[in-house]
Amino acid sequence: MDTRTYAKVVGVIIVLIGVGGLILGEKSLFGVLNIDIAEDIVHLVTGGLMAVVGFRGSDSAVRSVVGGLGVVYLIVGVVGIFVPDMFGLLPSEYETVLDNLIHLTLGVLGIVFGFFIGRRTADHPAS
Repeated sequence: MDTRTYAKVVGVIIVLIGVGGLILGEKSLFGVLNIDIAEDIVHLVTGGLMAVVGFRGSDSAVRSVVGGLGVVYLIVGVVGIFVPDMFGLLPSEYETVLDNLIHLTLGVLGIVFGFFIGRRTADHPAS
């Protein structure tokens, strides 16, 4: 999978999670993921940004957005472990390990695809 495909797929999935959270309100998504309105909005914005650059952005924009959001998601995952209410932004807090695990995974994958895989492909195009 290349960086552009990653941005398209993950961006659309994150947007769908945000929409699902808005539809369900401040409940848990499928009884597994904790969802708050603030988190829904962040999912819509970050997922939308990733999807837009995935479908329409330049290669450097795709790498920058995927890598940058990877850093953000990694920070959110680490902070979520120690400050589950995200400094009061999430009223119902991160109650499950899965919330943090997803953010940490998205962070690591975003960094890898944005800064390493995307860079390698751009620096060494196929013949």
